[in-house]
Amino acid sequence: MRLNGGIYYNNNGLTTSIRAMHLQSVLLEMRNDNVGGFDKIGYQRKEPIVSSFAEYLGVNALSETIDDKVGRIGVSENPLDIAIANKGYFQVSTPNGIKLTRDGRFKIGKDGSLLTLEDANVLSDAGMPIKLPFIPQDLTHVKVDRNGKISVFNADTHEITLVGRLGVVDANGLVVMDPNVKQGYNEYSNVSLQEEFIKMMPIMKNFDANRQMFMLQNSVMGKAISQLGQA
Repeated sequence: MRLNGGIYYNNNGLTTSIRAMHLQSVLLEMRNDNVGGFDKIGYQRKEPIVSSFAEYLGVNALSETIDDKVGRIGVSENPLDIAIANKGYFQVSTPNGIKLTRDGRFKIGKDGSLLTLEDANVLSDAGMPIKLPFIPQDLTHVKVDRNGKISVFNADTHEITLVGRLGVVDANGLVVMDPNVKQGYNEYSNVSLQEEFIKMMPIMKNFDANRQMFMLQNSVMGKAISQLGQA
């Protein structure tokens, strides 16, 4: 006895062309997002992944991964701007739970809490919100070392108080032992405009080829329907 099996799929050309154009449109949108995020602090480029049978599955065969390479690091005039020179993320507490970000533009709240620009609490390596014992008049009195340890200098008592350590973790939530934190720096995106534009070209050509095929098939079908109507 012999068993035969397989997958059989039958679809018309118009549907295949539409599905392909839809897929190419989403791919192009991802590349446009990367281009738009070029100057965004903490932005990490998206890399599309197209699985097998994309000609049949369309956008359902598409997924994306995040490129976690370190972006361009530039000097900032704000002492509360923090950049991570190695792979890793800051932990911040939001109303929707704990989020990971590489945007290290921080500020001090009225109660001394260390906050993001969106007023989310920055968390320590212990998972607790970081809070300064007092608000220094000069932000340069706040010091952050390469391991993320935060200390503040009291100009009145001339004492240095250890506040805590920034919670820098990897994408899986594990603590990064050597984050190489840089105070007074911003990390811009890891997007290469030249690379993104080069990768856009075949996507646009494939879209145009499928569009031409769709127009041709639609024209042929229209003629066939017209001739059948005359008969």
